[in-house]
Amino acid sequence: MPTEPHQPLTPATRHGDPIHRPRPVEPHAVLLPTEVPPGVDWVTLPNGIRTLAYTQPHYASAPEPEPVREPIPRWARTTALLAPTLGGGIAAAGLGISYAVPGVLAMAEALWATVAVIAAGGLATLLLRTSRSRSGRGVGPVQHITQNITATGVFGRATGTLNNR
Repeated sequence: MPTEPHQPLTPATRHGDPIHRPRPVEPHAVLLPTEVPPGVDWVTLPNGIRTLAYTQPHYASAPEPEPVREPIPRWARTTALLAPTLGGGIAAAGLGISYAVPGVLAMAEALWATVAVIAAGGLATLLLRTSRSRSGRGVGPVQHITQNITATGVFGRATGTLNNR
């Protein structure tokens, strides 16, 4: 029964008083899963009571997309193919030089010997000219010799004349 607004409250008239008039236990309202609003979910509190509470939304995790394979740039492919070729060429050149070193050293010695012979020949010529001019003998006039050779037939005997001037 509702109380009148002008009536004073006495223990006998208080509603919900746990001692004098306890409130009847109401049955819990049952919510169907379709009636639970979004963002609300059943949670268990630390004291063990299960209740509805606002929660963070649970999104279905989408599978991570596979990484897209980008094509290899042409310059990188060319460089990758040239690197072993260039290295192999350098290795082959080094091997060839190592085999050629003894021959190159021998040729260098032979060239130095040739240079020495040429220098000695030139030096000898200069020494002979200077020694002849100093001795006063000098060289006489230059002689010209002309030779005429004739032969008749394929197997004929050759004859010739010498003309000294």
